Amino acid sequence: MPTEVLMPQMGESIAEGTVTRWLKKVGDPIGKDEPLFEISTEKVDAEIPSPVSGVLASILVREGQTVAVRAVVAHIETNSAAESAAPQAATVPPVQQQKPAIVPSAGRVEQNHPLEPAPPARTALPESGLDEEEQHVRTSPLVRRLAKEHGVDLLHVEGTGSGGRITKEDLLAYVERQKTPSGTALQTPAVRETVPRVAGAREEIVPMSPIRKKIAEHMVLSRRTSAHVTTVFQVDMTRVVEIYRREKERFEKKENTRLTYTPFFVRAAMDGLRRFPILNSSVAGDNIVYKKDIHMGIAVALEWGLIVPVIRHAGEKSFLGLTRAVNDLADRARTKKLTVDEVQGGTFTITNFGLFGSLFAMPIINQPQVAILGVGSIAKVPVVINDAIAIRSIAHLSLSYDHRVIDGAVADQFMAAVKRYLENWEEELLA
Repeated sequence: MPTEVLMPQMGESIAEGTVTRWLKKVGDPIGKDEPLFEISTEKVDAEIPSPVSGVLASILVREGQTVAVRAVVAHIETNSAAESAAPQAATVPPVQQQKPAIVPSAGRVEQNHPLEPAPPARTALPESGLDEEEQHVRTSPLVRRLAKEHGVDLLHVEGTGSGGRITKEDLLAYVERQKTPSGTALQTPAVRETVPRVAGAREEIVPMSPIRKKIAEHMVLSRRTSAHVTTVFQVDMTRVVEIYRREKERFEKKENTRLTYTPFFVRAAMDGLRRFPILNSSVAGDNIVYKKDIHMGIAVALEWGLIVPVIRHAGEKSFLGLTRAVNDLADRARTKKLTVDEVQGGTFTITNFGLFGSLFAMPIINQPQVAILGVGSIAKVPVVINDAIAIRSIAHLSLSYDHRVIDGAVADQFMAAVKRYLENWEEELLA
């Protein structure tokens, strides 16, 4: 009997996942724990291993399709059954191997059949607050919850996601339109004439990847939520650069780990957060929630997007411990080995755009945090010291902060503390 392959639940708050790529074809042999397919969720992208050894007998969910957790996405024939099933499976299209069957999905029903059944008459579903027709709207549980909170009928919202899927950004934009005088016209289902976008001879249209769409939604939401202000400080990194160059080889040989500049900035930021704890907080309605622990998010640029893994209890780690944690999270982010728990719960974020030569930037706050530290490139420049010109290693650090709870004076005092820590570095790296 074939073994069912299920869409995994990558965290308690994750209700669905999108299959982004199949790493095996129907009829291919596969070993237990060998990567079978890749998924994208609201929190993280990951490779999913095969639960058993055998032959991939059928694929039930196509690339780009979103289904609920625990939904069956494929079948694997094991042992002797695989030997007899493999030749047939290799020649039969995936859709024909299975009878049209309902595959559960968060808030909707999808079938392995080109024609979907007509939706039943609309009747109220008290447990969800939505009627049956709304249950068939292509969207996520988060969007349906927000729709319920704002009293929005999802049938009135035009989705811009894949296959007409309603994203969080679509819903929030709809809510904003309702606040304007012209928004009253949208209280009834709107009929819009849409013209398909056709690529010209010198254009190529590529759909956004799931992770790119999630980044876009998160960034737009952050700009709507926080009153963004950015301050920029120039920092003399000469002492840190000297220590880095002196210790780099010793770290690689003695500790078997690479030394980067990131742990220096993490250490300096933690000192500032201890002095000014308002930057290690979040906003809950009319309340400010101060975080007692520092969970440091480190932005990592990937080929397919941006992800922010979190160093838990960063304030309790030594410099060497921070170095190992930074390297480990960055490596596993690039190989899609992170868990959901490792990309959520951060209280403050550092993003290093200087790796690509940028002098400084004004990063967007990573919600629900209230500040983010940006690190520019380190370069030798002439500066004036005691009325004399000297060559120093200079970096520009920028702090974007939420002006709802952080005043400019506090933000600048925090940055001054970070600057002092870096310019007067005293900590032994391997102590």
